[in-house]
Amino acid sequence: MDKIDRKILAELQADGRLSVTDLAERVGLSLSPCHRRVRSLEQSGIIRGYRAHLDPSSLGFNFSAIVFVTLREGDRLAIRSFEDAVTEIPQIILAQRLFGDPDYLMHVVTHDLPAFQKLYDERLSSMPGVQRLISTLVMKTVIQDRPLPLT
Repeated sequence: MDKIDRKILAELQADGRLSVTDLAERVGLSLSPCHRRVRSLEQSGIIRGYRAHLDPSSLGFNFSAIVFVTLREGDRLAIRSFEDAVTEIPQIILAQRLFGDPDYLMHVVTHDLPAFQKLYDERLSSMPGVQRLISTLVMKTVIQDRPLPLT
């Protein structure tokens, strides 16, 4: 990956709806080489996709919590079972496996506190292998979806 590829990626992170023509102009390439580079970045998996960034509160998701999870066991089957269960809960919008204790960090969104309590009681606490859940409420989002520092 060279400097031009990094410019392409920076521009697409800022505006994924750029036409290839506008992108080529911004990075100083003609249309065909720019298109080839974008296609190559997509095929290599560096560009994983394009999507709209939505405002959660505008869609009624006014409650956000961070949930830390500690599993009873750390074997492969316990991890796989837990991670499979996580993928089945759409309110979990981010899940990361951590080194040390706790084992996982999950970002959960719901419409309100009662909805979170119901989700916590009925789904989160009954996921396979869970020993302990610790929740903290998000007061304010300071940075979200920040582009990667490519330049």
